Amino acid sequence: MSASNSSLSPQALAVLPTHVAVIMDGNGRWAKSRGLPRVEGHRQGAESVRHLVRSAAEVGIKYLTLYAFSVENWNRPKDEVDTLMKYLARYLKNELAELDRNNVRLQVIGQIYRLPEFVQEQIQKTSQHLARNNGLTLVLALSYGGRTEIVHAIRNIAKQVQDGALDPAEITEHIVAQNLYASWLPDPDLLIRTSGEMRVSNFLLWQISYSEFVVTPTLWPDFRRAEFFAALELYAGRHRRFGGL
Repeated sequence: MSASNSSLSPQALAVLPTHVAVIMDGNGRWAKSRGLPRVEGHRQGAESVRHLVRSAAEVGIKYLTLYAFSVENWNRPKDEVDTLMKYLARYLKNELAELDRNNVRLQVIGQIYRLPEFVQEQIQKTSQHLARNNGLTLVLALSYGGRTEIVHAIRNIAKQVQDGALDPAEITEHIVAQNLYASWLPDPDLLIRTSGEMRVSNFLLWQISYSEFVVTPTLWPDFRRAEFFAALELYAGRHRRFGGL
């Protein structure tokens, strides 16, 4: 995937995706290839987040969902997880002014109750401060898993049936979507994965059924504006049929 463009073509600007989702992969490999500790890859990856959010807001993307921490990531070494949580809280605090300047709102999906209290508090502070903005909505998937989200939806629906509020015969795809973590969030038009891995890693399993995929070999800490715009150019050249002709 070419990353030479510093600006988008008129064709790409005319067919921008409404919702872009990103699997940010490769921080550890980036650090290892440079003889650095893994946490340095995460620190540099935060720089890529800053560049991506700024670029997405600039061109008019409405929703940007970043796979920041999966439910499986809790199985990583405690020291690494603790460092990631500190970096996350620091990012949410230090980037507040930048996000505000770019008219960005913040939303979070996932098992938020599993996050450390200091992270939950910072999420609340940052979200409240940015609540009046009406540009890009940045969605962080934290302690998130696609299967976990679907189980969450099934439990909600089962409770509604048990309470007599819903007839099983009335359960539709729309009902399921309404019971996901963020029923207001449109399905991603474009899913980007860095580091060249060809898998979805339990990310937005329900929502990406008709998303366009762009996979780049670039490791996440090296993913910046030019790589993002290259992905948008590829998206602009796709013909989305949604099962039709």
